[in-house]
Amino acid sequence: MKKADEDYVENKVYEHRVLKRLSQKELAAAVGVSKQTIYVMEKNNYSPSLVLAFRIADFFNVDVNDLFIYVKGSEQNEN
Repeated sequence: MKKADEDYVENKVYEHRVLKRLSQKELAAAVGVSKQTIYVMEKNNYSPSLVLAFRIADFFNVDVNDLFIYVKGSEQNEN
């Protein structure tokens, strides 16, 4: 569980993967990581490196900012 004052990165990897009808294993192979990496990323328990974030965004042909969203801890309680 995230603390209210911690910054973190949300992502839309799951949504994009499902729209393309890909398994976690297929996406992982396409971007060069393990299935476990995709799993924890989709659960928002892992923030990828910049290189991996750009690789995934490129794979889905979307802007990295549309796929990964930076959330300041202080903004969580404002929504």
